[in-house]
Amino acid sequence: MNARPGSSYKILIVDDQYGIRVLLTEILQAEGYKTCEASNGIQALSIVKKEHPHLVLLDMKIPGMNGLEILKQIKKESADTKVMMMTAYGEVEMIESAMANGAITYFDKPFEIDEVLAEIQKHLPMN
Repeated sequence: MNARPGSSYKILIVDDQYGIRVLLTEILQAEGYKTCEASNGIQALSIVKKEHPHLVLLDMKIPGMNGLEILKQIKKESADTKVMMMTAYGEVEMIESAMANGAITYFDKPFEIDEVLAEIQKHLPMN
């Protein structure tokens, strides 16, 4: 079986909403990306340490640990990992803080999947 374009890239999806994780996983795998999922910050940080994903799609509001705390820990563990934030709340201060702490962009929920894919492909270009 031949490797599909993008297949060397790993993307971690961190969201406490199961439906969002499943949707993003299906779409990203169909595009040829390898994916991992986490429903909380502890799982996410464990996966970052073990799997070293190239990119993390990270929800701002996660029970137990907010997205900003997770972002800071990801960057401490793996400075090269790209992080894109997702938020349903449009909290300007949190978004600005996330960008200042190394997030490369953010998406408002509900997001347009084509916009998310375009942004991912910009940072993890297909071969």
